[in-house]
Amino acid sequence: MKRNEFIQQVQDAAQLSSKEEAEKAIRATLETLKERIVGNEASQLAAQLPPEIGQYLQGREGENGQYFPLIDFYQRVSEKEGVEPPAAAIHARAVFSVIQEAVTPGEFADMRANLSEDYLDLFPTPIS
Repeated sequence: MKRNEFIQQVQDAAQLSSKEEAEKAIRATLETLKERIVGNEASQLAAQLPPEIGQYLQGREGENGQYFPLIDFYQRVSEKEGVEPPAAAIHARAVFSVIQEAVTPGEFADMRANLSEDYLDLFPTPIS
């Protein structure tokens, strides 16, 4: 998947009015995800995304992820994106749905395995 296609799909899924808003949502979500999951997993996920998108996941290689619940995930995305938490939740779910389409099922499952059960709300379809 190309960068512009990724951004357009997030914009459509989140019903955002501009590509700039979609890019802010992508960056905020991925930077927060990078804080939450193991650094090497973030790097492996980044490798399957367009380079301009994947860069938001890089820089924590070799580090463990921090534990924080989903509500805090949404709060962090909200602060980074500059929107209210309910909007951040919608945007993050849109980003996750596009990630699921952009990466291999195995990589998506690996990323999912790094998150606790309370994160199920982020996933558009069940992981088998």
